[in-house]
Amino acid sequence: MLPMIRRRALPDLVDEFFGSDLMNNFFENQTGINVPAVNIIEGNEDFKIEVAAPGLNKKDFKIDLDRNVLTVSSEKKEEKKEKDEDKFMRREFSYSSFSRSFTLPDSVDEDKVSANHQDGVLTVTIPKKEEARPRPPRQIDIK
Repeated sequence: MLPMIRRRALPDLVDEFFGSDLMNNFFENQTGINVPAVNIIEGNEDFKIEVAAPGLNKKDFKIDLDRNVLTVSSEKKEEKKEKDEDKFMRREFSYSSFSRSFTLPDSVDEDKVSANHQDGVLTVTIPKKEEARPRPPRQIDIK
């Protein structure tokens, strides 16, 4: 029997810049743990991270940036209010949280990172530094 060689796909450019999401890899096969899906988009002037989190409001999110690591997290506890005369036989708490971290490249302008929440999608905009933006081709004079 011949030995099997497993090949791993080469990481794409986005993974090289942002790193893999350790928390997602750790919890991906766990039952009952929901980590929202993300899109990472690179434009000419910025990167955008879109976090799909329906049911969460902008006040439910926390975004931290520390030493080129951007962390998007949320913690939401939902309690159902019941009347004093109600006697319940079973009560289930609703509590959800997640945290996703991304290592940012050195080419981003950390001071201008912004975020917007609309229709259940949190969008974090990470502008590139001026020197990292693509420039149009120019003609070089020969002397």
